[in-house]
This record gives sequence, structure tokens and C-alpha cells, in this order.
Amino acid sequence: MSENTADELPKPQETCQTKEKQSDQRDIREQADQALQGLALAPHHALYTAQKTGRLKCSTCGGSRMFYCYTCCSLVGLNPQQIPVVQLPVKIDIIKHPNETDGKSTAVHAKLIAPDDVSIYTYPCIPELDGDTQNVVLVFPGPDAMMVEELPAFFCNSKGKRRTDSLTEERRTKRLKMDESGESSGAQTSAPDSQKYSSLVQRVIFIDSTWNQTTRIITDERLQALPQVELKSRKTCFWRHQRGSPDTYLATIEAIYYFLKDFHTHCLLREYKGEYDNLLFFYSFLHKLINKAKQAAGKS
Repeated sequence: MSENTADELPKPQETCQTKEKQSDQRDIREQADQALQGLALAPHHALYTAQKTGRLKCSTCGGSRMFYCYTCCSLVGLNPQQIPVVQLPVKIDIIKHPNETDGKSTAVHAKLIAPDDVSIYTYPCIPELDGDTQNVVLVFPGPDAMMVEELPAFFCNSKGKRRTDSLTEERRTKRLKMDESGESSGAQTSAPDSQKYSSLVQRVIFIDSTWNQTTRIITDERLQALPQVELKSRKTCFWRHQRGSPDTYLATIEAIYYFLKDFHTHCLLREYKGEYDNLLFFYSFLHKLINKAKQAAGKS
């Protein structure tokens, strides 16, 4: 063995550290993947059949696609009757970064599954807010962002007006105390108040972009008046997780699903029984398909 070859070999300690790191990352992925277990999903039979058929041309743009066209937001090789449809309690607006690759985005999943309640905009186009942000929240992490369970308390007075400054300071103080004690940050709001104020949340905005591209959109002055909501307790199981971004940075369809699930429980005050699980219809199938391919290639 030459001296150069020996120098290229990893030292025993480095090998152990690498294996430990890989093991930790695998454990994190497995924990996140558990979120896709036990979902109340429609059968995937049609997707398996379409997979065997292979790619087909989109009837609108002519692009080669499988399952759906991410450019036209339309099904390819599938009938609408084969795909579940979900009715949402709020309207969803997705602002997509212009440089976001359509084929890598999961925003189209939401549009296909909940076509009546989901709209997609390509920045700099954004939803028309008409100066009225009373019914709109933006899902994006930040120092002043609240948890979903804090939304009822945010709509605090009888006129439905928001005491933004006082509530922001109150949330900061409360969050600091709870972070120190390890307690949940759920708002202690009575059932009648929760039902009353949750109805004021009518539209929810999500940003669809890579972690490094979000600044351009989130700093847009048209969005500055919107209260922000974060989903920091959720972990992603996206197969295209961006290197260097936190594991709480969710795929767009994950963020929509988790927001609605928490909104259903904490704001609508109803027991969650899988009402929005089918939003992950395509996502769960592709997750299984891609992970299976990775395992076969020895990359898992």
C-alpha cells in the first residue's frame, strides 16, 4: 500500500463519527416518515396502474408527464374520478418563487386534490388582499410567528380587531417562559371564543420556494401586515430535503396538511379523523416509490 493511498483512508475515529452521524440522520428520517403511517388515504391502485403505463403527453402543453402535469396542474393518464377530492375549511393561496422548479414542487398536489380551495401564484404576482388582512394569515417562521393553537387568542376582542403589538409582546414573554419550562405553547382559550374567532381565518398563504429563495418573497411589503404562523414542531420527510436547511422546513404540501390538521383541532375544536389526509395522496405514494428505488440502489 502506498503512502498516498494510506493517507486517503479515513481514520478509525473519523469512520465511527461518520457512521454515528449517518445513523442519527437515518433515525431522524425514520421518525419523520412515521407521520405518513396510518393515514386515511384513498387507494393508490390507479397510481400503480399509471406507473406501469409510463409517461404520457400532457394534453395541454405536450410535456412528458407521469400522474399529473406540474406545469398545467392537470391529471395525466388518470381520470378525476380516480383521485380523491378534499374540501378545506379555509382558502389556500400558494405564492411560488419564479425560480422554483415546477417538477420539484409539491404545491400542485394541493391544487389537484382541493381544486376549489387552492390557488397558485407565481411571484411577483400575489393574492389580491385589497388592503384587508383581517382574515388572512401567512405560514412562515419568524421571531413574531405564532403557533396555530394561538390563533384564537390572536382574535381577541369582541369587534374582531387584533391587538397586534400587545399580543406580540405577550406571545414573546409567554413563549420564553414555556421554552424555559419545556411546556406546550398552546393557547388556553375557551371553546366558545375559539369557535368565534377561528371563523375569522378565511385565507392562509404559503410560500413555495427553496430555503435560500424565501427572502425575496417574505420581505415583500404587500405581505408585511400579515400575522405569521409557524409549524416548528413538525419534521419533514421530503425526499428532496435541502442541504443546510432545518428539518422543520417542510415541503409545501406538508405545511398545508399540518396547518389544516392543527387548525381543525385547535381552532375548529373538532376531533381530527383524517379529514385532510388525502392531501398527501400523491405525496405518500411518491415517498414510498422513491424510497423504494433508493433502497434498491443502496442509497438509503
